[in-house]
Formats: sequence, C-alpha cells, structure tokens
Amino acid sequence: MEQQLTSMNARKEFIEIADEQDRNYWATRLGVTSEKLKSAIKAVQSMEFSRLKEYLSLEKIKSGSYYQQFANQ
Repeated sequence: MEQQLTSMNARKEFIEIADEQDRNYWATRLGVTSEKLKSAIKAVQSMEFSRLKEYLSLEKIKSGSYYQQFANQ
C-alpha cells in the first residue's frame, strides 16, 4: 500500500509558471486564461495541477447563477 501511495505522489504534475509556453499549455488544459491561472496559483499558493484544478472548479461553481441565487438569500 505504501508503495502505491509513493508512486501516486511521484506522478504529481506541477506548472512552471515562469515559462510562458508551459503556462499557456496549462491554462488551456484548465480552460482558463494565463492571467486567471496566475491568480489561482497565488490564491492556492501551489503550482500543483490537481490543487489548481480543484480550486478553479470551485471558483466556477461559485460564479454560477444558481450558486449566486442561493448565496444571496
């Protein structure tokens, strides 16, 4: 079991924010602009793809009209 967890951790994907080509690739993969990606990295304080994907998914939900109606009640 421990070996399985170690191999899972070895597959973490990290974004190289300083490299414009890499930044654009990940922004496209996440469906956001390069600026939104930079903002998400600052908010999460991580460059790990899975954490950024989770954060951006939550942001998308929060910006949805149903969530806004619920939050404003």
